[in-house]
Amino acid sequence: MKRLMITAALSGLMVTTIAPVQADEALINEARQQVKQLAVQLQQTLKKSMKTDGPQAAIKVCNTQAPEIAATLSEGDWTVGRTSLKWRNPGNQPNDWETSVMQSFAEQLKAGADPKTLEATKTEGDRFYYMKAIPTGGVCLACHGDNIAQPIAAQLDQLYPDDQARGFQMGELRGAFTLSKTLN
Repeated sequence: MKRLMITAALSGLMVTTIAPVQADEALINEARQQVKQLAVQLQQTLKKSMKTDGPQAAIKVCNTQAPEIAATLSEGDWTVGRTSLKWRNPGNQPNDWETSVMQSFAEQLKAGADPKTLEATKTEGDRFYYMKAIPTGGVCLACHGDNIAQPIAAQLDQLYPDDQARGFQMGELRGAFTLSKTLN
């Protein structure tokens, strides 16, 4: 069941652009591939941890290995990460553009948009930017929902003293993958 929920939460990787295309389609496709790699690696790592040791182990994985996975994918031309309006890790706070995009994503979700289709791009100077919505899946609720078990909440408090990433409901905008690339 946990595997199914993780798969469902991260299955929105193959998407259709609903934002105005402001960049070359090749860049958008590259960005989608980077998101897919990040999501798959995170999913595999979390799935293994959840299966072996449960949600508390998955919290430690998110705390240590998720940033390492993003850093590994950020080698080369791309900078790869995640952000949220309700962030857990202060290092993942959104900038102004990311905030406005996620607010737009949230409004589109309220209007009935499919979260798997929500993405945005922009080109500014010599940088290309891409964002892809991350909807809240069932497995996310164990650590990001309203009813977090006490041992999990205690561990979150210890690892993330400034945590804001709680209180999500199934299907809500959990955050976004955020990427950028220097253009040559």
